[in-house]
Amino acid sequence: MNTPAASRSGAVAVVGRPNVGKSTLVNALVGAKVSIVSNRPQTTRHRLLGIATFPAGQLQLVDTPGIHRGERSQSATAMHRMMNRAARGALEGVDAAVLVVEAGRWDEEDTLAYEALREAKVPVVLVVNQVDRIREKATLLPYLQQVVEGREFAGVHPVSALKRTGLDALVAELLALVPEGEPAYAEDEITDKSQRFLAAELLREQLMRQLGAELPYSTTVEIESFSEEATKSGPMMRIGAVVWVERDGQKAIVIGKGGARLREIGTKARMSMERLFGSKVFLETFVRVRAGWSDDEAALRSFGYDQ
Repeated sequence: MNTPAASRSGAVAVVGRPNVGKSTLVNALVGAKVSIVSNRPQTTRHRLLGIATFPAGQLQLVDTPGIHRGERSQSATAMHRMMNRAARGALEGVDAAVLVVEAGRWDEEDTLAYEALREAKVPVVLVVNQVDRIREKATLLPYLQQVVEGREFAGVHPVSALKRTGLDALVAELLALVPEGEPAYAEDEITDKSQRFLAAELLREQLMRQLGAELPYSTTVEIESFSEEATKSGPMMRIGAVVWVERDGQKAIVIGKGGARLREIGTKARMSMERLFGSKVFLETFVRVRAGWSDDEAALRSFGYDQ
């Protein structure tokens, strides 16, 4: 008689330099969009938990801002310092970690992330993301040999998080690294963040996607009101959001000519919210100026950046 394998459950930090696909990987493993994604570095600003439940167990995936250099430089803003602290703080109390790198590339920020994991003294699995972009697959093996030389990894997994390839073996390895135990969250839970937080992030995602070249890091979002009401067609969420910028000129950029750009941003954010929440959403968006908010620790705390 075969004895069924014990269930496993544990926390896994997902770490790497900015813009290597950490959030895309977390979303792929969870099977739902819990972390926002754009092609701009440092889109992720908060530490966020994605809950991935499988027949063999549960992984609590801690998505982190990218670890980057310059935290102690005079030019580093309070937001950058807070993001680095959030990324490093995510390593406390985890059972294992994933270091995500871009296939074919390893630079000093990858080394910085690896060193942070070494200091945390947890098993590290190397995830080489975006292997689908490597045309000459023969170059992948010497690259992998170069990366692992002199470094200690519990496993190495070439994957494409975007195309969801190579993930089954990664999940099996991560579950083997976490302890036996019952799931910490119910099977239908996908994150520890509130709908209010997720609504703010989905609006900020559209700001990053549509204004990233013009205002890469000068916007943030605050949800002023969030309520649910019954309508003839079913439940509807009524959300009031504020987009904060640092200067009047930035406010004009966000709003656009005749308000066209803000309407487009709001429409796409609302559609993302409806997909995630499974409910109709009425979204009202305002733009306001708060000078220097990204370098003001009190302002950052009021916007939830210390959580």
